[in-house]
Amino acid sequence: MKKLVSVFLLVSFSLLAQAADNWPQFRGPDGTGHSDARDLPLTWSETQNVVWKTAIHDRGWSSPVIYGNQVWLTTASKDGRQLYALCLDRETGRIMRDMKLFDVAQPQYAHPFNTYASPTPVIEAGRVYITFGSPGTACIDTKTFKVVWERRDFECNHFRGSGSSPVLFRNLLLMHFDGSDHQFVVALDKRTGKTIWQTKRSIDFQDLDKNGKPAAEGDMRKAFATPHVAQINGRWEMISLGAKAAYSYDPFTGKELWRVEERAQHSASTRPVLGHGMIFFPTGFSAGQLFAVKTGGNGLITDTHVAWKFKRSVSNKPSILLIDDLIYMVSDTGIVSCLEAKTGAQVWQQRIGGEFSASPVYADGKLWFFSEDGKTTVIKPGRAFERLAENQLADGFLASPAIAGKAFFLRTRTHLYRIEKKS
Repeated sequence: MKKLVSVFLLVSFSLLAQAADNWPQFRGPDGTGHSDARDLPLTWSETQNVVWKTAIHDRGWSSPVIYGNQVWLTTASKDGRQLYALCLDRETGRIMRDMKLFDVAQPQYAHPFNTYASPTPVIEAGRVYITFGSPGTACIDTKTFKVVWERRDFECNHFRGSGSSPVLFRNLLLMHFDGSDHQFVVALDKRTGKTIWQTKRSIDFQDLDKNGKPAAEGDMRKAFATPHVAQINGRWEMISLGAKAAYSYDPFTGKELWRVEERAQHSASTRPVLGHGMIFFPTGFSAGQLFAVKTGGNGLITDTHVAWKFKRSVSNKPSILLIDDLIYMVSDTGIVSCLEAKTGAQVWQQRIGGEFSASPVYADGKLWFFSEDGKTTVIKPGRAFERLAENQLADGFLASPAIAGKAFFLRTRTHLYRIEKKS
């Protein structure tokens, strides 16, 4: 019996170490912004606790992903004509590969705030999956650096630029395409790139102008969110935020399972989180609400399964954090809120200053918030606001952070940093 317990503990510790050592997708190992890392540096600057700092050419807001000794991210020329994937050595910060994946003769328009390389890659043993939205998606062998497959045939006008990141589920690569012209979700065979299923968003957008006539396509059809797959009450669900609605799909078939509508919202940009029998997500711009939706629904469940809504200083771009029975979020204008997850009651709100696009993380027992002017605010979780530290780097954060081992990997507008305590 003791031997079995020892084996179980050894396997458990091994899995925990592996989870803490890699950051394979947007918002980390489980997609929730949580990390098992310990002994992270509480303070840093341009001269303190910087293991390395590597300049990244051109522009991109994609977050770094980490597997083994490799760090991957994307970048693009300012005009969107050249799209790149970069691989860095995790220990030294040296650029191991700088691969131009796609040339784009006639790039779509992207808002100056966005870039042509904003979706975050997803990585696993042996392969990394890179997407720029409709301009192109590719799978790269991480040992040979050869392109295994690519797709450039998905039609979608991203209108203000793409932003949705892909996720892996078993043998599937799941992606959102929510443009001004077409809105759909798709599952590709991760081994070949072939389409397994493609499902059109089901909501009737009903866009009307002030005279009651059909309005021009645009923001009200747009979304930038990343899906999240979970097994809920024995059923696998792909939770997916679009414009005017949140959806659940069967990830194996693409069948819509349920839909929650909020017709005033658009440009949903976050990744949902689950807990306490509910799914939590900001609805996006315009409406500016945080929804809590009870699990277990079928069909249109807006009137039956929305447990509560919160409307004050809700984040639009940064994703939220669920820690035990509390939700934490930062608004785009720098107001941090703490809510009771079960009821939506406000526990506290505090302005920390700055503008925010990057998603916060929970690691080493602390909350970490990264602003567009390069400031990191560290907060102790709990029912009272307590600021632990503030740190400053140049150029500011639009990309969300990654954590691996005992280090932060932070992408600013111009560089990628490895932040770690120096021995």
